[in-house]
Amino acid sequence: MLTHFPEPIAALESRKAGPPPTICHFTTAHTELKSRSFHRQMMPLAASGMKVRYLAPVKSRARIDGVDLLALPARKSRLRRVLAAPVLLRALLREKADLYHFQDTELLPVALVLKLIFRKRVVYDAYEDFPSIVATKKSIPRLARPIVAKIVSAAERFAALTFDGVMTADPLTLRRFGKVGSSKKLVFYNFPNLDLFPAAISRAKQFDVVYRGGLSERAGFYVLLEAMQLLAEQDRRVRLLLIGYFDDPVAEEGLRECICKSGVASSIVLRGRIDHKCMADALSEARIGVCPLQPIPKFMRNIPVKVFEYWACALPVVASDLPPMRPFFRSGETGLLHTPDRPDKLAEAIARLLDNPEEAMRMGRSGRDLVVRRLNNSREIEKLRRFCTHIGTSDQDSVARAFEENDLACSSH
Repeated sequence: MLTHFPEPIAALESRKAGPPPTICHFTTAHTELKSRSFHRQMMPLAASGMKVRYLAPVKSRARIDGVDLLALPARKSRLRRVLAAPVLLRALLREKADLYHFQDTELLPVALVLKLIFRKRVVYDAYEDFPSIVATKKSIPRLARPIVAKIVSAAERFAALTFDGVMTADPLTLRRFGKVGSSKKLVFYNFPNLDLFPAAISRAKQFDVVYRGGLSERAGFYVLLEAMQLLAEQDRRVRLLLIGYFDDPVAEEGLRECICKSGVASSIVLRGRIDHKCMADALSEARIGVCPLQPIPKFMRNIPVKVFEYWACALPVVASDLPPMRPFFRSGETGLLHTPDRPDKLAEAIARLLDNPEEAMRMGRSGRDLVVRRLNNSREIEKLRRFCTHIGTSDQDSVARAFEENDLACSSH
């Protein structure tokens, strides 16, 4: 277990392992600072005293919140990024980091070279159920999707056998790696960073409902749109704020066309992507947060980030009744679950909260309290700091023995 350690462990880490390891996160696909890798992981690690470098196709070299940003050339197509692997490899080796951390499946070959040839310590953050995503990805020919999904799954299993550490964002995804190889395993939940989600300030609400995330059929956009139409038929003028992104330009065009033809276009504002540091202010413009994800394999395993961010902003949540979410809604004190493919049930839940503002506010406060007490980034970053120190320290044997002794001590109580 890597979650709870008595104080002597931290002291031993400091005494035996020396200064904390230097960690280098690298990505070639993301030109923006990602909420998980930057705001939930690298930025808090830097605040804890670790030396952190972030290699990405950003505009320029800079130092932000203690993290050294190192610019890589931006290459839009996946093929060009793959062909540029030698350039990326040279850049990574120049950093001479103690630990290399990455998330993109397309970087698995580069990471394997780092590990197998240059003997670097590597952690793979499989924060999504990538085989399930590939199996439904429209940019891949339909007949090829099952084959590509199996290739990705096999590559991830090989990574678990080879790399020093594997992380996921939820326990169900970790099951695929749990007993594979001797790599260290960690569940790092996507709970909000309270530095970016401070206590909500009372303000006028411009919107009744907000949705944040991918805008697609699988994410439940069309179910939400139909629920809006049903509410309009009941003479309810419900204002909806959409914050998110599209799979591709074709999907965006189709979605915008559906909004225009829906009859409720005047009640919908589409804001697109926003900087993660602005997320709390944007979500707080609404009264209710919705999460209408559909029961595809990915969402039957992954825990949606948006729900915790809604709660961090003291919003009651209406979410699809899916296995990953049920444990967080058992008490019924923080929101309502609805049948995923039933727009009428989603509309009914939204109407209930709008008709009972005191109940909605009570649920929002309970959600905020839950995030502050338990479901926040501070607990997760302490787990990650120890995880990285364990893997990246120059004296792993001493720390490993301490971890084993701690487990034995914990099991005896």
